Amino acid sequence: MEDNNSIPEVSLFHFIKHSFQILKNPLPFHISNFEKHGDLFKLKIWFNKYIYFCRDAELAEYVLQKNNRNYTKSKIQTQDLAKYVGNGLLTAEGEHWKTQRRLIQPAFHKKQIELLLQTIQDTIELQYQVFSANQTTDVFPVFNDLAFNIVVKSLFSDAANQDQINRLQYITEAEQKMLVKELRQPYLGWWFKLSGTLKNHLDLSLEARQILRDIVKDRLNSNTVYNDLLDMLLSATYEDGSSMMEQQLLDEILILFTAGHETTSNALTFIVQLLAKHPNWQEQIYEEIKKNEDQDNLMSEIANSTICQQVIEEAMRLYPPVYFIDRVNIEADKFKTYSFKKGSNLLFSIFEIHRHPKLWDKPNTFSPTRFKDGSRPFSSFYFPFGAGPRKCIGNNFAIYEMILAINHLVKTYKIEPKFDQIEILPLITLKPKNAFVNFIER
Repeated sequence: MEDNNSIPEVSLFHFIKHSFQILKNPLPFHISNFEKHGDLFKLKIWFNKYIYFCRDAELAEYVLQKNNRNYTKSKIQTQDLAKYVGNGLLTAEGEHWKTQRRLIQPAFHKKQIELLLQTIQDTIELQYQVFSANQTTDVFPVFNDLAFNIVVKSLFSDAANQDQINRLQYITEAEQKMLVKELRQPYLGWWFKLSGTLKNHLDLSLEARQILRDIVKDRLNSNTVYNDLLDMLLSATYEDGSSMMEQQLLDEILILFTAGHETTSNALTFIVQLLAKHPNWQEQIYEEIKKNEDQDNLMSEIANSTICQQVIEEAMRLYPPVYFIDRVNIEADKFKTYSFKKGSNLLFSIFEIHRHPKLWDKPNTFSPTRFKDGSRPFSSFYFPFGAGPRKCIGNNFAIYEMILAINHLVKTYKIEPKFDQIEILPLITLKPKNAFVNFIER
């Protein structure tokens, strides 16, 4: 099966002409091409090599869910990212991924997450002590530290000391920055190797593994049950009764660090910026919090925080942390009038699907009420955590964490914007930029 020639093509010359712009921020380039060519176009990136950019929600649903068995993740995750974090849930494919998913899924059931809620709440209260009233604050670094500490505390309880936490955070973020350089400047691959830059970052990964190995060893020797994620991972068994080997356990922990903190910190920052711009929604959340003051546990508070969840869903629609999802077809495929030969690289713009004017009423307007009945009515074109069997395993964990974080913030402060417009920095995830706000004590 050959590619359908009716799919509009963006030339190699046009790609090279805008390469500097793409290096800084690829979204304007892609958006302009969607506006010019429609919901699907192919970008020529070398003499006979193409990437298909798509904002067709039906095709995304078909690839991610309905025919997911014919699609695999691209080498960006299965090779480029995997060399830093190993072969865990985010980077694994095939039977190995299925086996690991079955093994780890129970650790993220709602009842298990409920055991971690007090740890999450305590971490939030401690982290928010850095906020000062009537002082302009860039909230992203604060939320970045918060989300990382929540992952660490949920994984290890108090097993990791602050020096270990700081070092793990530094390594995780340094490796992601290096990966961005590799992906956006592939022509410098030879220099990254020759200069030792790549080796230095791979050595950092080995250092992170040694820190984690020490933590796991101490836990195994402690004979104490903490009911944290590490306990769950250590007690999980395969169908034959065996447990994860050390290497696989470290891979999964590194994946949780990578996937579990940056997306949440990005989302929390965008949520706070949107609330700063829309104080009426702050007050609605505050009134909801007061109504929930008699709730006897954190899960009840979460379940009754419907307005807060609407705000979170709408923020993740406008600013999805995972703003692109990529897939490669294993065998030739056809959808509608589109034909794709084996090995075609498809990139789905979640950012554009979430703002598609044919799918959303006033797509660029912040309107949380659209989610008053939850996100299910939009499930065929709303993908903040992906879709299908590869949907993020920690989606409930992330939502609970964000509800508790936003509730505690709004309960304590009113938020004023100290920025003109929300700025974005598209890297591996969609990151915020210059997220300055002012907090006023209630």
